[in-house]
Amino acid sequence: MTAIKAPLMTPSAIAEAADCAARAIPPLWPLAASVAVNPFLGQTGEPLAVAAARLRRAAGISLTMPRAWYAARLRSGEIAEADLHAAFLSAPAALRPASLAVLKHAIEVERPAPQALPTVADLARDVSGTDWGGIVAERIGHWASGYFDQGQALWASGQSRNAYAAWRTVASHDLTPEIAGLAGFAQSVADAPDAAEAALVACVARLGLPEAALQGYFHRLLTTLGGWGQVARYRLWQAELGGGTDASVTDLLAIRMMWEVALLRQYGSVLEPAWQAALAAYAEPVFATADDVVDSILQEAAERAAQRRLSTLFSAASATAAVPGRPALQMAFCIDVRSEVFRRALESVDPGIRTLGFAGFFGLGIGHRRFASDVVEARLPVLLTPRLFTASGAATLATERADRSARIRARATRAWGRFKLAAISSFAFVEATGPIYVAKLLCDGLGLKRHAAPNDPAPRPAETLDLDARIGMAETVLKAMSLTAGFARLVLLTGHGANVVNNPHASALHCGACGGYSGEVNARLLASLLNDRDMRAGLAARGIAIPEDTLFLAALHDTTTDKVTIYSADHPSPSHARDLDQATRWLASAGALTRGERALRLPRARRGRDIAQRARDWAELRPEWALAGCEALVAAPRARTAVRDLAGRAFLHDYDWRRDDGFGVLELILTAPVVVASWISLQYYGSTVAPQVFGAGNKLLHNVTGGIGVVEGNGGLLRGGLPWQSVHDGERLVHEPLRLAVLIEAPCAAIGGILERHPEVRALFDNRWLHLFALDDEGRMAWRYQGGLRWESNIGDTTQAP
Repeated sequence: MTAIKAPLMTPSAIAEAADCAARAIPPLWPLAASVAVNPFLGQTGEPLAVAAARLRRAAGISLTMPRAWYAARLRSGEIAEADLHAAFLSAPAALRPASLAVLKHAIEVERPAPQALPTVADLARDVSGTDWGGIVAERIGHWASGYFDQGQALWASGQSRNAYAAWRTVASHDLTPEIAGLAGFAQSVADAPDAAEAALVACVARLGLPEAALQGYFHRLLTTLGGWGQVARYRLWQAELGGGTDASVTDLLAIRMMWEVALLRQYGSVLEPAWQAALAAYAEPVFATADDVVDSILQEAAERAAQRRLSTLFSAASATAAVPGRPALQMAFCIDVRSEVFRRALESVDPGIRTLGFAGFFGLGIGHRRFASDVVEARLPVLLTPRLFTASGAATLATERADRSARIRARATRAWGRFKLAAISSFAFVEATGPIYVAKLLCDGLGLKRHAAPNDPAPRPAETLDLDARIGMAETVLKAMSLTAGFARLVLLTGHGANVVNNPHASALHCGACGGYSGEVNARLLASLLNDRDMRAGLAARGIAIPEDTLFLAALHDTTTDKVTIYSADHPSPSHARDLDQATRWLASAGALTRGERALRLPRARRGRDIAQRARDWAELRPEWALAGCEALVAAPRARTAVRDLAGRAFLHDYDWRRDDGFGVLELILTAPVVVASWISLQYYGSTVAPQVFGAGNKLLHNVTGGIGVVEGNGGLLRGGLPWQSVHDGERLVHEPLRLAVLIEAPCAAIGGILERHPEVRALFDNRWLHLFALDDEGRMAWRYQGGLRWESNIGDTTQAP
């Protein structure tokens, strides 16, 4: 078949369209340090209805729940008539239904299943009966699992060349496509241009793509690659953080397009009419349909219902007041929603206990090298790059010997593991040594083995920090925590992590603010900094006087078992022995209360004592719920939330705007913790409303591939996002798909000024990917952000927003 003629386009126009399509794909972090990612990262510049139209064309998904889900909530009264009416009025008048009655009628009519625009592979499947889309996905996935491998493969393929060149070497000798019926594919790959950019230009010409269709068609092809496109996008993300670039996404796009060209050549005469219609559809601009607007209104109504319940909770008068005088214990937690339950339990144990909420990396953006390791772990939010590098263990002769011994043991363990799995020795190994492992299998299978908390030697900066630098770091962190006075004798800085077995997604249960690692390293480093006497003297000169008898210690909250480990050996203090004993008892009591509350939500957990066993159970699909159910972030003094049961659904960040001169801390909160929380919220949202694209599938079918991610079964596309068991208990959803409500106690003018300076953050609120409320001096959700730097009263008060 002769190539379909298209208007001549410059290579730069094609490259620009490819880059835009690449940025519409969310990145996927590897399993070793997986973090929550906003799957709509490339669509936050447009409202939900438009994003829904775009992703329906590109991926064949809906961005809201089925209408029956909303209708059931309307019938039960969970969504009130007022919520629906308010959501109706919030939609643009030109797009919303003609009346509320028309909207109510539309709720009862379920939409047809969304359909993506067809690729050539889709059209070839329809005319040939061969699942070409599945074959393409399988062959690309088979190659990609080797190329992107991160140490799982025993015989790894080389990554010295770019992805496109590496693929050509394999595909030019792979006869699988020709066996399936695609004649001459290997030769066409061998004859292709040497550079991916040139291949893209050639493919665009052969497919007859008009310029208006490029970005939409490129986006469509990248979504057909599943998690592999997201892995390539992660490479670009990481490269740009370091000031570089990476062409893996473009390479994958060129690879996918070469399949399209080959299929069009094979079935061209039959496909041409349908392909011309598809090209016309790709060239049409994306716009929200009436149904998209109806669905976005229903989603808004569900969110307003949840916000109404939250507003009622915050309007209730406080039942207790803070106990005056010096606290008996202060304990800082990560703002993670799992901390809310433990904080509430701990404060109930003794009225003298005060807790604080702060991002779990404690403001220390570090690249950390663990004991006996040369791998630098970025223990900070993925939006940032490390500025401080640390290592575990002081540079002493004893530590060096221990390091050397640990490295030898680790190498022996790796060698033994490779011997067990090698192609030649694996069967003989099982025959010869299998019985030796009976005791271990029984111990692990019955969940008898207990796993200790991380306990490397204490971390230290890789390079000595001068005194002024240490004082500046401490001042910044304490002010950001709103902890500049009223210090207790014992202050615990608490990171969090999860202790589970047989769970490829274990790092997703760790601290997102610490880059998918547990948070004890950052906490131990900060405790060491704040205990330094010279640094404290410098802080006092800057107006932050830490009492001489105040001791800072790091701790680790295991969110799976709700047990807390205190790293008291880092800073031995006999004079604080009684304080530590009392704190240990309080933490044990709070842990029991927390486990009892969490057991009510976990399937097959009848009481708190069942929780620990679940963490050690190989077969447990739901050792904890992680951040499922998250619906709000609150940045306010603890007094606003201390006596309110937020049911483990809120991120709690301590913040007092009256101590924030110039609103620098508020700016930090809006541009870092709020953005990270939005990624978490929207990952849960995407994994719930569109699990087939933004979810990792069924844990029962998972196989780890390349050390990067999981596939379902023995091959196919890599799956990103959350497993279905992370949002569903087998009978019902445990995560209600709601976009996050952000509640901030600060003047509206200060919040608006920061949004004006950060358009990428403002877009999240203007397009309602997040909802924003300002609390008044009584802690009420007094003002709702309307977009465009406008506010409206949320409590019926018509006065001007402060």
